[in-house]
Amino acid sequence: MAVRGLVVRKDPLLIAGFDGSEDAGVYKLTPDIAIIQTVDFFTPIVDDPYEFGQIAAANSLSDVYAMGGVPIVAMNVVCYPCSLGMEVLRDILRGGADKVYESGAVLVGGHSVDDKEPKYGLSVTGTVHPDKVVLNKGARPGDVLVLTKPLGTGVISTALKGEMVDPHVERYAYTVMSTLNASASAVMQEIGVHACTDITGFGFLGHLAEMADASDVSFTVYADAVPVIDGALDYIDMGLAPAGLHRNWEHVGPVVEVGGNVDRNIVDAMCDPQTSGGLLIALASDKADELVRRLKDAGALAAAIVGEACRRGPEGPTITVVS
Repeated sequence: MAVRGLVVRKDPLLIAGFDGSEDAGVYKLTPDIAIIQTVDFFTPIVDDPYEFGQIAAANSLSDVYAMGGVPIVAMNVVCYPCSLGMEVLRDILRGGADKVYESGAVLVGGHSVDDKEPKYGLSVTGTVHPDKVVLNKGARPGDVLVLTKPLGTGVISTALKGEMVDPHVERYAYTVMSTLNASASAVMQEIGVHACTDITGFGFLGHLAEMADASDVSFTVYADAVPVIDGALDYIDMGLAPAGLHRNWEHVGPVVEVGGNVDRNIVDAMCDPQTSGGLLIALASDKADELVRRLKDAGALAAAIVGEACRRGPEGPTITVVS
């Protein structure tokens, strides 16, 4: 990692920083207010510039929701080749602004540079009570895992480049990526949970491995219960997997044990790098059914119990995938 060896200043008011692979930084301002700070941007994954702006903004806002917070202000981060013209950039920014305002936050400016490849995202500041910050550490043996969006957006984005995606699948993938995690985060805070992360570039298994390591627990995943966008497994079977999927498996494979009767395509889907994926929540088992019910009532795209936490073995945290 590039940050390894950097001098990191210690601060007693810092709740989340470099340590623990957290989704965002969290700093305590007062006994009642902590700020959440995050930034994210990437290259287009869809052709429509407005939709790209929407997806990129939802993805950037997601880290605040994963920490249990509420976004309050955002700033545009833009890399853009002037040769593409201002109309395309205007549509990207319009999509991002609409999504920011949907979140209730305020867009306050940003920064742009001339670049040969377009990139867009946001720097976002949110707030949360210092005692209600949700970290990716804190999962306990006996906890249940709940996922709030289906997987497969990376695979579908790859298939889109080859013009092989059914229009209905394309529309639904856009819905998944552009949907805010706001309502899921609010329900999570009301119920009370032990840990949370959002599923993005490292895929489901990669982010779960970070939670396992940070929490010092192991996890069992129920492969058949993991929600996947219709069509995504077919595209995987056709070999339409992004390079990031294979890199994610190379990274997480050493700590994952896959049962012999588990469909390999589902395992691949769990390594698929997601854009603006759902929240992966660990909470006490006696609260899981209520969380699922309230997520469904709030309109969550998925509300599935996908696994459970157990004590780590002598060799450290592991993930076991069963059918």
